[in-house]
Amino acid sequence: MDLLEYQAKSLFRQMAIPILPSQRIDNPADLKGLKIPYPVVLKSQVRAGGRGRAGGIKFVENTIDAVAAAQTIFNLPIENEYPQVLLAEAKYNADQELYLAVLLDPVARRPVLLGSRQGGMDVEGSIEQMQQVAVDQEFSPFYARRLTLKMGLQGDLIQSVSTIVEKMYRLFVEKDLDLVEINPLGISPTGEVMALDGKVTANDEALGRHPDLAALSENRLLGGLARERRSLHVPGDRPHSHSKVQQSPEFDPKSQSPISNSESLQLIELDGNIGILCNGVGLTMATLDAVTHQGGKPANFVNMGSLERYDAANALRDRADLGLELAAQDKSVKVILVNILGSASKTEEIIAAVAGYLERKARANRHIQVVLRLVEIDADAVKKRLGQLPVQLASTLDEAAAASVSSVK
Repeated sequence: MDLLEYQAKSLFRQMAIPILPSQRIDNPADLKGLKIPYPVVLKSQVRAGGRGRAGGIKFVENTIDAVAAAQTIFNLPIENEYPQVLLAEAKYNADQELYLAVLLDPVARRPVLLGSRQGGMDVEGSIEQMQQVAVDQEFSPFYARRLTLKMGLQGDLIQSVSTIVEKMYRLFVEKDLDLVEINPLGISPTGEVMALDGKVTANDEALGRHPDLAALSENRLLGGLARERRSLHVPGDRPHSHSKVQQSPEFDPKSQSPISNSESLQLIELDGNIGILCNGVGLTMATLDAVTHQGGKPANFVNMGSLERYDAANALRDRADLGLELAAQDKSVKVILVNILGSASKTEEIIAAVAGYLERKARANRHIQVVLRLVEIDADAVKKRLGQLPVQLASTLDEAAAASVSSVK
C-alpha cells in the first residue's frame, strides 16, 4: 500500500524527521483560510511519480492564484488518478538535493539503504551516484554513516544526513514497511536538512499490527471509489511526460489493455548491453547498482511503477511485454534482467509475459536471454513452465546481477 505524500510526512513528523509547515487542502475554498505565509507550493496528492512534469505541482504567490491553481490540479488526472487532496507547503530554497531510501529485499530478508547526491525529478539519471548499503546484521549508526561516506558527503552533512537515515530506518522497522523514501532531501545554504517529498509503502500483510496504517488503507478504498465516480464526470487526457519515451514497433498495440493504451512506459537509455525491467524507483536503482557492482553495464532501464494499478485483465502481462520490447529494441542488448517484487498473482502475469515474449522472439529468429528474479515462486514449477526458453532464475538481487553479467560475457 503506497501512502500519499502528506500521509508519509505525518509519519516523518512522528520520527522527528524535519518537514516544512504544511496544510491539507480538501477543496480550493480551503485556501482562503491558509495558515502558511505565501509563497507556497501546491502539490497533487496522487501515488504516481512525475507530478511536477505532469503539472501537478505549482508555486503560487497569493490567494487568488492559489485558488485558481488548486482548481486546475484537482481536475488534472496523473496516470488516470484524480487527487482528492492537495498539500499546501511552505516554499524552500535548497542549495542541494539528495535521494535517500530504505527498502526491503524480501528474498535476502534484509533491508537495504540507498543514497545519491543527486535527487529530485532527475534521480533516475543519477545511476552512477546511487550508493547501496545492505543491513546484514543488527542495525547501528555505522550503517547510516557508511552510506553517507559512500555518497561522498563531507563535514557536518555526514552527521546530519546520517541522523535522517537512522530515523528512516527506525520508521521502516517500527511500522513493518516495505519502503521509506525521501526524494529530495533538501540541503539549505546553511546546511539545514529538510524532507521536501516522501514516499512510504506499507506491507499489506502487516496492517493487522498497525491500526493507524490500516485506517489509511480503508481511506484509500473510499478515495478510490470517489476518484472512480469523479472520472465519470471530469474528462481529461493524461498529460504527456517530458521524459524520453519509446515504444517498440514490433509490439502489437491491438493486444494492449485499456491501461496500456492510455499510458506510456519510460525507457531511460544508458551505454551498455544489459536491459533492466523493474517496478519502483528504489528497486530499479538498487538493480542498476548491483549490475554495475558486478562489472556489468546497463544499456537501459524501464520502471513499470506500482503493480497494483494494473487491475484490468491481462493489463500487467501486456505492460510487461511492452517493457521487454522497449528494453531489447537496442540491438546491443544481449540480456534483460527482470527484477519484480509483487504478489503471487502479479508474478504469474510476469512469467506469462516473459514466456510469450521469448517465444515470439524465437519465431522471429532474435536470440536474447532473460534473467528472472521474482519473489515467493516455486522455482521447479516455473522452470517446467518455461521449458527450453533462454531464462535463468535467480533468488536474490546479487545472484541476478551476477547471472546477467556472466551471460553477456
